[in-house]
Amino acid sequence: MPDHILLLAGTFEARQIAERLAAMRPGVRVTASFAGAVNDLPDLGVPTRVGGFGGPDGLGAYLKEEAVSLLIDATHPFAARMSRNAAAAAEATGVRLLRLERSPWRPEAGDNWQHFPTLDAAACALPPAARVFLSIGRKEVGQFTQRSDLFALARMIEPPGVVLPDHWRLILARPAQAAADEIELLETHRISHLVTKNSGGARSFAKIEAARQLNLPVFMIDRPHLPPADTVDSLSALLHRLQPYFVGSA
Repeated sequence: MPDHILLLAGTFEARQIAERLAAMRPGVRVTASFAGAVNDLPDLGVPTRVGGFGGPDGLGAYLKEEAVSLLIDATHPFAARMSRNAAAAAEATGVRLLRLERSPWRPEAGDNWQHFPTLDAAACALPPAARVFLSIGRKEVGQFTQRSDLFALARMIEPPGVVLPDHWRLILARPAQAAADEIELLETHRISHLVTKNSGGARSFAKIEAARQLNLPVFMIDRPHLPPADTVDSLSALLHRLQPYFVGSA
């Protein structure tokens, strides 16, 4: 029976995990940890810490000091540093690690996708004077500002740390849930290309469906390589894996 579960959060799935763990065993000690990349953090209903641990050694020290017996990595698929630190810390301390990694998006017949290992590679490959929808996050948007010939529609939750070109359009919002809304957005701004990370999941899939219906080229940034871990691809699979811990518990 885990005495203390550390949940590395930052995704919608992490919120669901926190809720379900409490339902499976009321009173279980769960601590959620956010990197602090955004200020608008959800209330997961459990004790929460914000900020880094200080690398794998710092995380390992936390696991020991707080008597963590189960580490759940439910971070974003592109939070590679945190996932690598979690794997290293779990191996060093002997704490069990369970990673929830949502399935990536996959192209269908007729889709016009190009795959890139990095955002820099995608930025260089865009054709001259492209009108681009950048759905990549606030930290990386500056990698496209050197392309003065581009028009970019950039959407993110919080303002970027760099000044964007005057002719760009910035939208501070979470992804739309309906493809029709995304189609209207893309058509209004006469978007010619979509650049996005392969985050997977349903909550930001509407832009992929919109690009599919409009037959727009999608510049897809492939996921970073992560170290091996006990991995599941859904909330239900994770809860099934945890069920033996909670059988017969109060």
